[in-house]
Amino acid sequence: MQIKNNTAVSIHYTLTNEADEVIDSSIESGEPLAYLHGTGSIISGLEAALHGRNTGDKFKAYIPASDAYGQVFEDRIQVISREMFDGIDNIEVGMQFHADVSEGPGIVTVVAVDGDSITIDGNHPLAGMPLNFDIEVVDVREATAEEIEHGHIHGAGGHHH
Repeated sequence: MQIKNNTAVSIHYTLTNEADEVIDSSIESGEPLAYLHGTGSIISGLEAALHGRNTGDKFKAYIPASDAYGQVFEDRIQVISREMFDGIDNIEVGMQFHADVSEGPGIVTVVAVDGDSITIDGNHPLAGMPLNFDIEVVDVREATAEEIEHGHIHGAGGHHH
């Protein structure tokens, strides 16, 4: 079956950066990524690369940053006072926190600690990076009416209610 809007798709993938370092892989977990095609639940460049593919297809896809997690916005990088982390004694680079960012609730990552000055970054960790995917389409099927209504697939690799 061919991937089109409102199909339930399962893929195995290995994601690498420009230095060919593995960022993520479904193969390590053994569970394919399952998603509802055409709903924007995966990055736009990957969804476009998958559109029209069939079960069993294996291919590589290069996704520019603009079609992945977008550009880095400098205004999302801020230096704030340690006092903003009330109740947290040990703040280290790489820690992530839920916070209100310019688009609403989001995640910020601590990127530097200099005494009482903490630098946080509200950009997605992969913002500004082109991405390389090595993909195998494991399964494609028509989504159920309930999956379409909910905007995600159910069952193995999908959402469980």
